[in-house]
Amino acid sequence: MRFLIALVIAIAAGLPAQAAAQMSTLEQVKETGKFRIGFRQSEPPMSFVNQYGQPVGYSIDLCMRIAADVRSVLNIPEMEIEFVSVEATNRFEALTQNGIDLLCGSTTKTISRGEMVDFTALTFVTGAGLMSMKGSAIDGIDDLQGRRVGVVRDTTTDIALKKALLQSVIEAQVVHVGTASAGLEALKSGEIDAFASDQVVLIGLILTADDPDAFSLSQDLYSFEPFALAVRRNDSDFRLVADAVLAQLYRSGAIEGIYDRWFGKFAPEKPEALKALYVLGATPK
Repeated sequence: MRFLIALVIAIAAGLPAQAAAQMSTLEQVKETGKFRIGFRQSEPPMSFVNQYGQPVGYSIDLCMRIAADVRSVLNIPEMEIEFVSVEATNRFEALTQNGIDLLCGSTTKTISRGEMVDFTALTFVTGAGLMSMKGSAIDGIDDLQGRRVGVVRDTTTDIALKKALLQSVIEAQVVHVGTASAGLEALKSGEIDAFASDQVVLIGLILTADDPDAFSLSQDLYSFEPFALAVRRNDSDFRLVADAVLAQLYRSGAIEGIYDRWFGKFAPEKPEALKALYVLGATPK
C-alpha cells in the first residue's frame, strides 16, 4: 500500500500548478510539509484545550496516531502538525473548503453528512444517558418516575428522552434548559433531579467540573450516536491510512489505554456497543 501511495505522490509532483486544487490530502501534505487537524475546543473528553493551551482528548489521541502514520508513509520527519479550531457550524465547511485535512472531535456519522464529507471507520459509540448527584439512586430511565429531568430543548436527546419515557411508561417532569452547562447548574442547585444528554457530553461536564466526585453517571443509554473522524470526499488513499491506524489500535488493544485515559475514571465499564465496535473494527491487515 505504501509503495502505491508513494507512486501516486511521485506522479503528482510533476503535475502543473493549476492541478494543486485537485490534490489528494497525502499529495498536499507531501508538498506543504503540513498536516492540519480541525478540532472543537470545548468538547471534553473527545477534544478540548487543557490548562496549558494544548489540544487534548480521546479523538485528539487518535488523530495524533494518524498524523504519525502519515509522517511515516510520506517519509517527512519534520512534518508540521497544525491544530485548527472549528465550531459545530463550520466544521464541515472547513474540511470541504480545504481549511483542514482531518476533522477530529465528537462528530456523529450520518448518511446525510456523507453527502458533504467521507468518514473513517467508527471511533466511538455513545448515546443519551443521565447524570445525577451522587446518592440520588438514578441509573436509568426507570428511576425517573416522579422526578424532574433536564434536557437541552430541541435536540436529538430531547426527542429520544420523551420517546424513552413514553415507551417505559414513566411519568417524569421534563425541564428544558438552553445549554448543557445550564443543565449542570440546574442539577447542582436542585432544580432538577437528573440531566439528560449524550453520555460523552455528560462525562465531559463531570471531567471539567470543580467537584467531579459529586456526580453519578448512568450506565444505561437510550439512544445511539456513532462517532467517526471526517475526511474530504473521494480521498480513498488518505482514508485508507486513517482506517489502517484505527484498525491497528483496535487489533493491538492499544485503544484500551486511550479509552481509560479519558473515560476510565467515570465510566470504567465500557458500553457493550463500544466493546463490539472495537472488536468489529479490528480489521485484519
